[in-house]
Amino acid sequence: MIFSDPASVAVVGASDDPAKWGHWLARGALVGHDRRAVHLVNHGGGAVLGQPTVRSLSELAEAPELVVLAVPAAHVPAVVDEALAVGVRGFVGITSGIDDRVIRRIRDAGARLLGPNCLGVFDAATSLHLAWGRFQAGSLGVVSQSGQVGLEIAGLAASSAIGISRFVSVGNQADVTATEALLDLVSHDLTTVVGLYLESFGPGIVAAMSELRAAGKPVVLLTVGSSIAAQEAARTHTGALTSCLDVVDAACRLAGAVRVATPAALVDLAAVLTSGVPRGGRVGVISDSGGQGAIAADLAAAAGLTVPTLSAVDGLPVGASKRNPIDLAGAGEQDLANYSRAVEVLVRGGEVDTVVLSGYFGSYGEDTPSLESAEVAIAARICLLARETGVPVVVHSMREDSAAVRTLRAGGVPVQHTIERAVAALGDAARLGALDQRSARALDGLELSVPTGRIEIGGPPEGDACVSLPEAQSASTAPSVPGHSAVSVELFLSSQPGAAAVPFEPGYLAARDLLGFVRFPRAHAVTSAAEVRATHLEGPFALKADWLAHKSEHGGVKINLTDPAPAFEEMRARLGPGRYVLEEMDTREHTVELIIGAKRDHSFGPVILVGAGGIHAELFRDTAIELAPVTPATARDMLARLVSAPLLSGARGTPPVDVAALAGVIAMVSETLAARPDLAEIELNPVRVGPDGVVAVDALIIPSGEPSGRPERTTRGMTPPRLDGDDAQVREPLRRSPDCGPR
Repeated sequence: MIFSDPASVAVVGASDDPAKWGHWLARGALVGHDRRAVHLVNHGGGAVLGQPTVRSLSELAEAPELVVLAVPAAHVPAVVDEALAVGVRGFVGITSGIDDRVIRRIRDAGARLLGPNCLGVFDAATSLHLAWGRFQAGSLGVVSQSGQVGLEIAGLAASSAIGISRFVSVGNQADVTATEALLDLVSHDLTTVVGLYLESFGPGIVAAMSELRAAGKPVVLLTVGSSIAAQEAARTHTGALTSCLDVVDAACRLAGAVRVATPAALVDLAAVLTSGVPRGGRVGVISDSGGQGAIAADLAAAAGLTVPTLSAVDGLPVGASKRNPIDLAGAGEQDLANYSRAVEVLVRGGEVDTVVLSGYFGSYGEDTPSLESAEVAIAARICLLARETGVPVVVHSMREDSAAVRTLRAGGVPVQHTIERAVAALGDAARLGALDQRSARALDGLELSVPTGRIEIGGPPEGDACVSLPEAQSASTAPSVPGHSAVSVELFLSSQPGAAAVPFEPGYLAARDLLGFVRFPRAHAVTSAAEVRATHLEGPFALKADWLAHKSEHGGVKINLTDPAPAFEEMRARLGPGRYVLEEMDTREHTVELIIGAKRDHSFGPVILVGAGGIHAELFRDTAIELAPVTPATARDMLARLVSAPLLSGARGTPPVDVAALAGVIAMVSETLAARPDLAEIELNPVRVGPDGVVAVDALIIPSGEPSGRPERTTRGMTPPRLDGDDAQVREPLRRSPDCGPR
């Protein structure tokens, strides 16, 4: 409880100067003086904020449980040594530039450090206010890597009347991590929604977000960095088609969280979620202006919502349109109760999942004071209807502030001054609702890992796996194809003596050998024209330079050859001696070309990609991405998200392809990368899928430089760490992993 409800705190660097951090931290600490002992430390002595101070921690009769470091970095080592000597168990490091040796001393002593370079911590439940700024108590828990972004979120939350339940600025995460701060919110009673701002992602983040979602506390993530430079430098189509935010979105889908683009969008969505997650994407629009209703309906469609036709419209005021959007057509002015009546028709009708009320409501009392009490009463009624039915209602009011607007916000109904913000928040909320069902399917047979003990901010250079398959359920079943029995990755590896430990050899043929569960056309190596002429294969043929990654760009592939010998002689003269591959062409009809790729992300570990394939894969950029490994069910979901998905089910009279076989290959490629830490990327492109199965006609594998071998499987059932200082078990530090975005 050190960082949530300490028995005593000391602010080192307390000051009477309002321009200094020590002043604000001392002021905040004194807010909780009725709950805990508060000590102010100032090396000059005297009084701060009318309270006596001590010159050093050693002057105190007993050690404070938590110490706030608000002194220049040069003074921090002496303060920390003194604090550890008297038995302090926790530190809040406001100061930046704290030496790594000081941090090691804190950790070696078994104490904990929040920060350094952080804004502090606030907890409304325990009157703990050890942070810069003012916080309005509420229900939004905030964990932020940037103190100032977190403070902006807190300010917006106050304006929206949802307030802050707990605020943790993790700063540099030299000890306490964002994962631990998130897990601490699982049991935090005041918190109903979590806002998370991160610029880098450490171990356990996905599992922590999932734990919160399972506890009924949805997570709204804000992050930065599209990593275009990394995409441009990619060695494979898979790398070029995968941005950092693509992978972050995949992590959010798995955890049941939603990513937004701005602090305002985070708070707007959180305000909707405080009243519940929508059950679907159907929205009912009510307006007292036909134009405003039409604008809201258009924006709803653009946000991915549906504006359904209504049938249960009994009870609407006379003269109001009974289509969706509903135009009150002056009925609101005749009787303000018509606003709440229209809302009630929609929330109780069962035909919509959310409601938008757009227009003049919220302005009557300001423009005509005699109507204020009536408008406030109608606002209260709308709040009651939303609570009773569990159908989220959002109001777009032309008035930024009024008694009715304040009543709505206080009652849990978000109010926005612009319709685009109101509808965007509902669209994001509907996405989150859809993820609830999808996450349950995606996690079927998967485990999310939460490290035990003290969580380290680093990880292996190419990323820890966030997901694993239990031994009993690992290895999706491969498709049955001619000449291939159904096998699993684990069974395939176990059937090959030392297969999981054999160093990977470069080249297309070596990739074919490693991916023995994938069906390829018949092929063999050739190094001379005589070997080409002596082939036992049947044409038409493909000729490939075995060692080239991107064969088309370098003229290293020729197809549809009836006599491959002249093509071999030309290619060898141009590219030089080496191992070439002579391969039978896949001439099946009614096939669709795709790309299946897996890569090891720096922050989230293995990821899997599927998309429109062939030489134009990067041009079309029609892809779906998930964290790996995935089950065949998740692989089918990925295929369904592609723009080109209709081609798989048959188009213009063509027969449908074997989607089950394709999903099996996707799942097994994802498992292979997860099972082989010595591999950085696997790419099959193109993969030709037809009614009779899947055939890959090119493959590329890039080694990671890591040792081979099967990684340990971790389970979601591990005991999650908490922000306590009495953690007896400390793990060896993991190597720091680079993040996918700027700091």
